[in-house]
Amino acid sequence: MTTVRERQEAREAAYLAPHAALSSVSRGRQRPEPPCPYRMIYQHDRDRIIHSKSFRRLKHKTQVFLAPSGDHYRTRLTHTLEVAQIARTISRALGLNEDLTEAIALGHDLGHTPFGHSGEAVLDRLLPGGFRHYYQSLRVVEILERDGRGLNLSFEVRDGIGKHSKGKGDIISPDPNCRAATLEGRIVRLADIIAYVNHDIDDAIRARVIRRDDLPATCSEVLGDSHSARINTMVTDIVDRSLEQNGAELAISPAVLTAITRLRDFLYERVYDNPTVHGDFIKARRVIEDLFHHFTGNPGEFRTRHYPAYRDEDTLEQNVGDFIAGMTDRFAFAMFEEIFLPRPWMIR
Repeated sequence: MTTVRERQEAREAAYLAPHAALSSVSRGRQRPEPPCPYRMIYQHDRDRIIHSKSFRRLKHKTQVFLAPSGDHYRTRLTHTLEVAQIARTISRALGLNEDLTEAIALGHDLGHTPFGHSGEAVLDRLLPGGFRHYYQSLRVVEILERDGRGLNLSFEVRDGIGKHSKGKGDIISPDPNCRAATLEGRIVRLADIIAYVNHDIDDAIRARVIRRDDLPATCSEVLGDSHSARINTMVTDIVDRSLEQNGAELAISPAVLTAITRLRDFLYERVYDNPTVHGDFIKARRVIEDLFHHFTGNPGEFRTRHYPAYRDEDTLEQNVGDFIAGMTDRFAFAMFEEIFLPRPWMIR
């Protein structure tokens, strides 16, 4: 008798596009385990990510604006959800595997530091061998979650998480070593930039760092002059151009690619490196740096009081990096206050 999962796998094989990553032919998990009778492998991976502690912590990690008090600013969690929504839209339109796409999208930033890319830059400088949030996201799902057992995700999900980031590099990389093994993973890379370029503009306007009229006119002419119009143009263009390639490769028109790249450059010039925004992150860097030096200078206290999950097979610096990278913004502030700020003497 076939299981619910096997019947779902048969439907996938019948209805998904020829280049989709089928659950039934996954390269498998890090460690073999019996398959779920009800959930396909990527569906199961998505559920594991959503129920992880690192996923819940994303709600209190900075996206662009440090610990914003307004209710409508993005956090790392809302960014992740927007990436997942955009990626699923593209994936469905191309007949690809939505479960795989969503799992990669939901897990892509699990290793992000507090204080956004500013926190990442500090750990990259302090840790021997450097620090990259996408490698840390892999470390979270492969090792750190579930008390050191990891989430035991499929190869395809881990591959997509590890190759989602492009920084200031090519949006569609010509280097095969930088591209995910699946089209679903490559979609998440595109959805990530579509999401952050658009919602960071939205938040920057809300914060009055820029005005809508400041956006490059050439970009608005190509993409539209509203948040929804820009996203719709980008997604539609990717879907249409990719279908012209028979869905075998992701593609984007030169005009739209140029407009996205120009918007990204604009954000770096006017928002990310803006002294008003950047000044607070310079202070936040000091928080991470002081915590790092305190923990590495007091290994006994760190191990027994702060980080009982200490891994003997890793260096002290790696354990401290894992601890700090997993902090939320507010936990890092609270830890800094506990360690470095004096407390008023209470006389009873």
